[in-house]
Amino acid sequence: MTRADFNDLVRQLNLNLYGYAFRILHNQEEAEDAVQEIFIKLWNLGNKLDEYKSIGALSTTMIKNFCIDQLRKRKYSSHEEPEGKDFQSSDSASPYELMESRESEDILYHIIDQLPDIYKDAIRLREIEGLSYEEIADKTRQNINTLRVTLSRARKMIRNEFNKYQYERRGIKEVNRKVL
Repeated sequence: MTRADFNDLVRQLNLNLYGYAFRILHNQEEAEDAVQEIFIKLWNLGNKLDEYKSIGALSTTMIKNFCIDQLRKRKYSSHEEPEGKDFQSSDSASPYELMESRESEDILYHIIDQLPDIYKDAIRLREIEGLSYEEIADKTRQNINTLRVTLSRARKMIRNEFNKYQYERRGIKEVNRKVL
């Protein structure tokens, strides 16, 4: 793809990608940054772009995934609370809800620690550090599809173990519950 072709592509996709990013992120600067990042990724693909049937669909998928990654990073960075935070500082949750949330978080971290290394590492990189699939694949030297399967299996293991904990906590016997 030539520079002129790429410039035409940018003009064609810019507003749609920005609108899509803004609807997800609800922030003008972050949406603009997201669009810029996607255009950089598209430019770096170079001649591989010709292999795609619809560059518009590719770029929309890329912007969606990038924005979701940004939301995850926001979410995980906001969970890091300074030491000694007072319970009274939260208007939205009662002390019981805060305690229950922290207990659930501790259980999740414990479950993650018990996973086999391949699953534990993938989950930590993706869900805790907020890295993209591409970044994790580069870091772990895994095929991206293999990584997706690994993460899916890890999430399923975590969900199953966490559900066991929830049922035990509520006093429901495993025999009587329906499979989720």
